[in-house]
Amino acid sequence: MTGTARAAVALAARQSYGKLLAFLAARTRDVAGAEDALSEAFAAALATWPEQGVPRSPEAWLLTVARRRLIDSTRRQRIRADATSTLLLAMDELEADRGTAVDIPDERLRLMFACAHPAIQTEIRAPLILQTVMGFDAGTIASAFLIAPTSMGQRLVRAKRKIQEAGIPFSVPEREELAERLDAVLDAIYTVFAEGWTDAAGTVARERALADEAIWLGRLVVSLLPDEPEARGLLALMLHAEARRQARRDAEGGYVPLAEQDPQRWQTALIDEAEALLRAAGATRRIGRFQLEAAVQSAHIARRTTGHTDWAAIVELYDALLALTGSPVVAINRAVALSEAEGPAAGLAALDALAGDRRLAEYQPYWAARASLLALTKDTAAADNAYERAIGLEPDPAVRRFLQQRRAAL
Repeated sequence: MTGTARAAVALAARQSYGKLLAFLAARTRDVAGAEDALSEAFAAALATWPEQGVPRSPEAWLLTVARRRLIDSTRRQRIRADATSTLLLAMDELEADRGTAVDIPDERLRLMFACAHPAIQTEIRAPLILQTVMGFDAGTIASAFLIAPTSMGQRLVRAKRKIQEAGIPFSVPEREELAERLDAVLDAIYTVFAEGWTDAAGTVARERALADEAIWLGRLVVSLLPDEPEARGLLALMLHAEARRQARRDAEGGYVPLAEQDPQRWQTALIDEAEALLRAAGATRRIGRFQLEAAVQSAHIARRTTGHTDWAAIVELYDALLALTGSPVVAINRAVALSEAEGPAAGLAALDALAGDRRLAEYQPYWAARASLLALTKDTAAADNAYERAIGLEPDPAVRRFLQQRRAAL
């Protein structure tokens, strides 16, 4: 029974953490307090469910326990300046005691926009969304944003305090306020998808759930904001990537790079939907980062009908994307595309220009790209060293084996 109960707790964490946290935080305006209460509720579940059995509605059980923890905490602190949140929680508790079914509305999108409020520092908005809505730990978030974990943790704590102190509302903002918040929301959704994308075979439950969750959130944003081209661009980008998931592994589970994938294994329905979204976004003539990234994927996808990849067009798209974002990740991808269009020496020169960026010292794609281009230019010793770095930094066993095979071929 213990194993079954623990599995049920893990499933509830994957499926309900963000929803429950958003619901509680919307009631209290205290994200940190809601996190603490929910953490205690999950701890209680781990202690109780193995003995008493998994409740019929794990989500409702967790909400009840977390809500009571919040009420007790508020009473202990004797905060009376604003009793509204405590009253709301107490009313919910009363309804539950009466046996009335309490609907748990999904407040995640509201919490995401609250985390993207102008009162929150711009660079911490997306990481804050990732921690509060998706339950990412500070270390994972720091890695995604190339920031030290300690610094990221401190910034997140300050941002949560700001939400409480400034009384930031949990609501989707009016259109005139939307532009300054939407970018952070879309950034966070894409980071969630990218985290799930690391499980190419879709066999790890948490990672696959993250990819599915990101696409769901992307669809939700598009449905609420149908006139925002970047929301469509992000959804198109994720669908293009998801369409190729099955082709990223061969029959033996080996890694297959994009250029070697069989287009017949790509999912046509997802590609068609992505292309329609990209066309609709482009018709607005308001081009942004996610539309450009989706356009890159669209250029790759064209190989299924043309039989070749237009690398010159991809380089142009990366030029525009790099001018817009200044991202070192984009610069690496541009260098790889440039090597395909103009030769490995040109790509290697573009990578050399990034060598002074300390953020790339532990960034595996940089070393993998460098190793490949050095091998093509016949600099075997340098290629071997770069492959060694890339292999050491790669967590995926299949990709690691792929890199080891390339290194052996030197």
